[in-house]
Amino acid sequence: MDVDLLPDAVVRLDSDRRVRAANAAAEELTGYERGFMVGRRVEELLDPRGLDGGRLFQNGWPASAHLRSVMRIPEHEARLRTAAGLDVRVSVTGRYERTPDGRLMGVVLVLRDAARRAHLVASGIEVVSTVSHELRSPLTSVKGYTSLLLNRWDRLTEDQKRMMLEQVHHDADRVTRLVTELLDISRLETGRLTLRRQMVDLAAVVARVIEKVRLEESALHADVSFPVDFPTVYADPDKIEQVLTNLVENAAKYADPTALKVVGNQGNGEVSVAVVDRGDGIPAADLSRIFTKFFRRAATRPTGSGLGLYISRGLVEAHGGHLVAESIEGQGSTFRFSLPVGTFEELHGS
Repeated sequence: MDVDLLPDAVVRLDSDRRVRAANAAAEELTGYERGFMVGRRVEELLDPRGLDGGRLFQNGWPASAHLRSVMRIPEHEARLRTAAGLDVRVSVTGRYERTPDGRLMGVVLVLRDAARRAHLVASGIEVVSTVSHELRSPLTSVKGYTSLLLNRWDRLTEDQKRMMLEQVHHDADRVTRLVTELLDISRLETGRLTLRRQMVDLAAVVARVIEKVRLEESALHADVSFPVDFPTVYADPDKIEQVLTNLVENAAKYADPTALKVVGNQGNGEVSVAVVDRGDGIPAADLSRIFTKFFRRAATRPTGSGLGLYISRGLVEAHGGHLVAESIEGQGSTFRFSLPVGTFEELHGS
């Protein structure tokens, strides 16, 4: 196996704790080229320390390393000094290399930037907090309207009943969407997203999305333009519809809903779909952050979970494409996603 393909840094030390080998991720983590690292003692190269500041390996190998029965190094955190002179906190684990009679030959260490793990923990807490807040409103509405319907059914008019049931239906959709967003985040960040691909007519998906969004935004009007020979793409239709729904909803919500354009283009082995709105636009300072998880612009109505664009970019990238945004303040914004063109046979090499 090529260790350069591994996302974590791998460093192999000999019995004198000199670097024998390192992978590409180790170069990235430490800032040192492999050629420079090889042959140098790890304590001189990286100055490894415990979280209390004490030097590791100050007195040689730890006592446990000399016990023949000990093979693994339990996961722990340490600090390393990089080539730039900065300290980086890492999670360390590894395995001792021994001769058949148990004599210590060296160790293989696996190092992971501890900030990555801390970010995931904090991110998970933030997801729960945000989504819990977003769930409270629709669930309160559902509870209130269903209580009214159950307790006052005979005293309500047909129009009142219909209004309440429509609101319950709308709020149930909001809850479903939030749960879907939660699942998508988990799958995207753990690499477990499954795409159910088939040949998809993007123009037909756009038409379906506009009709669906129009049920919520009655003033919505969009000019749709696709070339006559626009090709189908091998993609997951539900995920692509999710992306388009988010882009069209945002355009209708935050710009002029009567002046939208959806434009399809093709070239250079890919197709693109652009959702163009006419509105206040997005300031440059915000434009660089709009695909960040939980980001919601303070100048707009702070609705939604702030997850839509983050998830949309992840879904597009999972297809091998990309999603970008352009905006001019006072004129409007364009969100464009591109997907590779290819048949099932081409993409699967058969």
